[in-house]
Amino acid sequence: MRVEVIKAPGGTLIPACDSEAERMRRFANGGQYTIELKATRNPRFHRKMFAFFQFCFQHWCADQAGMEFADESTQFDTFRRHLTVLAGFREVSYTIDGRVRVEARSLSYGAMDDEEFERCYKAMIGAAIAHIFKGCDSEAIWNRLMEFF
Repeated sequence: MRVEVIKAPGGTLIPACDSEAERMRRFANGGQYTIELKATRNPRFHRKMFAFFQFCFQHWCADQAGMEFADESTQFDTFRRHLTVLAGFREVSYTIDGRVRVEARSLSYGAMDDEEFERCYKAMIGAAIAHIFKGCDSEAIWNRLMEFF
């Protein structure tokens, strides 16, 4: 399992967001675990991207995709990958029988540098406006969306 964490004072590792905290609940307090640490890009910008994903996901909600019975983490990961593809950050290949296969590009530090991640972030906002918030007339939602610019 891969979990995004933030190092807190004193060496404590804390989940980077609520969905990561939920995934970590399956581990017992006081248990000993082996982890592999890898530095990521600007953690504040990375958290901003995932906060944006969460905001979009909550507005869109999984029952629109026939995934209402999947756990929230699965729903969120699928949603995040789909929005990444809509933003144009995708890998296209072909299956053995010739069908097109489209997968979201990885947002990991090793997969794209900070400059490309920033372009991806801007494209995500454009894709969300065009596909997730299309037809939304709530001023509160638009004001919250503007906070991500």
